[in-house]
Amino acid sequence: MTGIWNAFIDMFDTATIATIVAGAAPLLFAAMGETISEKAGVINLSVDGSMMLAALAGFVAAFETGSVWLGFPAAAAVGMLVALVVAFGSIKLSLNQVAVGFVLFALCTQLSRFLGSSYVGRLPEAVPAWDVPLLESIPFFGRVLFQQNLMVYLSILTVIATYVYMYRTRKGLELQGIGERPEAAHARGIPVNRLRYFYTALGGALIGIGGAAFTLDVKLGWSDRPTLNFGWIVLAIVIFGGWHPIRVAIGVLLFGALQAYALNLIPEFPSLSQVLPSIPFPLMILALVIVNWKALLRWLDRYPWLRAILRSDPPTAIGTRFEVN
Repeated sequence: MTGIWNAFIDMFDTATIATIVAGAAPLLFAAMGETISEKAGVINLSVDGSMMLAALAGFVAAFETGSVWLGFPAAAAVGMLVALVVAFGSIKLSLNQVAVGFVLFALCTQLSRFLGSSYVGRLPEAVPAWDVPLLESIPFFGRVLFQQNLMVYLSILTVIATYVYMYRTRKGLELQGIGERPEAAHARGIPVNRLRYFYTALGGALIGIGGAAFTLDVKLGWSDRPTLNFGWIVLAIVIFGGWHPIRVAIGVLLFGALQAYALNLIPEFPSLSQVLPSIPFPLMILALVIVNWKALLRWLDRYPWLRAILRSDPPTAIGTRFEVN
């Protein structure tokens, strides 16, 4: 028990928290992208495969050109293309979004493995560290937030920008409208399907950037499966976070904390070194189940303020096709 407690205490070390924030960047990008897409009514179930293919595209672009910054646009383009296939299949071809997304997941996963086989073990240029002048010297926050690199800063800004756009602008209200009540949005002159294409593509681009952040920053280099099923965790976290950017970001950080805790436990339980790093995955799924447990939701109805914090209600028209009569 002492070892378990010490591993928990170690999580609150400044260096550990800074590592959690840095490691969360890829998932923050991808989670914001999926949140935007699903808020618009389109489920992009290809996230895991899309992240892998984008991670490969970003790695290859950076490796072949020698510029890490060219890797991210390449990855964004791949993520956008995959997302547009999902949107086109739903909007134009009337196909099931979940089915199309799952097929694309399998296709992108196998394609990334095949195309990336010759790049295994090679290392590109890494995203350079960049301390924010003046702010880097602030006790605790300087080490955690301002001694990172540009991609970490951009991931945090992406969360803030997504929240502000979605809940503080007119365009953001339109985004929510096409995912909640597309018929009413159409009646007000909002081009539902055109915006669904746009926001799905935007979400796909962010997912692609998240994939590249793995191979160009967090886990430098290409391996067989660099994203380690994180795309499925992104889908779970979006639901866990109730499709709200801030709650989703908290879910990402919570998952990162669980990973850090599992790694801290390895010295105490060396015989479980192969098992412990996988524990955060089922724990996050378990948390998702608990949050959506009907008995718990009925109990939460007695406490509106707590229900407001923990609610996980999907956009009404998510996964549905809208036809203009």
